[in-house]
Amino acid sequence: MRYFKGEPNMHVIRYRGGRVRADGPGLAFWYFKYNTSIALVPVNTQDAQFIFNETTQDFQAIAIQGNLAYRFSAPVEAAAALDFTIDLKTGHYRTKDPDKLIRRLVNIVQAHTRAHVIELALEAALTNVKDLASRILAKVNDEPQLAALGVVIEALHFTSIAATPEMKKALEADYREALQQKADQAIYARRANSVEEERRIKQREMDTEVELENQRKALVEMQAQNRVTLAEAEAKAEQAKLAPYGELAPQVLVGLALKEWAATGGNIGNLTVTPDMLGQMVSWVAGAGARK
Repeated sequence: MRYFKGEPNMHVIRYRGGRVRADGPGLAFWYFKYNTSIALVPVNTQDAQFIFNETTQDFQAIAIQGNLAYRFSAPVEAAAALDFTIDLKTGHYRTKDPDKLIRRLVNIVQAHTRAHVIELALEAALTNVKDLASRILAKVNDEPQLAALGVVIEALHFTSIAATPEMKKALEADYREALQQKADQAIYARRANSVEEERRIKQREMDTEVELENQRKALVEMQAQNRVTLAEAEAKAEQAKLAPYGELAPQVLVGLALKEWAATGGNIGNLTVTPDMLGQMVSWVAGAGARK
């Protein structure tokens, strides 16, 4: 008789006579080696890495790498479908069935992945990684084979979807060319904006010069008009000043001139008396005496 103590993360199944006598996580019991078999099914989440090659709709080969997380939802059914019994001496699994389970799960994932990838072009397959993984996870969990194995896949991630090196270089060249075209377009747009801005600056300078010339013209016209108005005012003032003298007799004007001359000191540098002037003065004096 021997004693067995299971771990909490292992679902222990005790067989005796080919029948399940007890099962549960972390069981501990005494047993007879000759008629007892023990199977251990892990109940915690397990991870499995995978990588496989597929072909896209446009006949381009891609390598898909990722990982899946799975858990045994029905350990007894899993132990019935696969051999999880251990060697009672060493505690190791007696067969490779636990490892075969991972290959089965990866095959199921690959089959559903192929069904989706074959409908996608290369660029779509390379860019729709997240959506592709979620769609395949939903399909895989509906697979009857998983229910028979008592397994549930909790998560599926595609960490890498890569094209062949030659196609990768071609795609990179196309992408670099597209980036270069965008860069050229940006340069052209910047130049066009610079030319347009320079044109607007020159236009504003011309508009400013035109405005200044218009203001200068208006100023000149206003000054000319002011001069004309001033001259007209001075002429009117002079005319108003001289109007009374126009009504006086010439003799009176001469008298006023002599009076003005006397008021200024009576100095005459040169005086020229012509015969005409002398004749007019004599005629005026004679006319004045006759009237008296």
